[in-house]
Amino acid sequence: MWITILVFAIAAVAGLTMALTVFKGQFPPVATAVIHGVFAAAGLVLLLIAVLTHGVAGAADWALGFLLLAALGGFSLALGFHARKRNLPSGLVVGHAILAVIGFLLLLASALHLM
Repeated sequence: MWITILVFAIAAVAGLTMALTVFKGQFPPVATAVIHGVFAAAGLVLLLIAVLTHGVAGAADWALGFLLLAALGGFSLALGFHARKRNLPSGLVVGHAILAVIGFLLLLASALHLM
């Protein structure tokens, strides 16, 4: 579970970097977006495997749900805006980030046996 958390943490750092760029009114670098997407997707796969095969339940199930919703938002941002070289709407960026942070905190709570 800790490798999954580390993978999501790397995705989060890249995502925070992109969000700060967006809030400065600039276009996020493609390389950062790719790193963010690859690590987030890898984290989702690892979490899905943990939930489906290792009997991880409770907060991890909820984390998976929130992170899947965040991924849908991320796909919308990547394909609907970033790939078309359009400015990313800050409201969608904030919504995506909120879902991802909630999912990450639930995953962390699960790994620490807090929930």
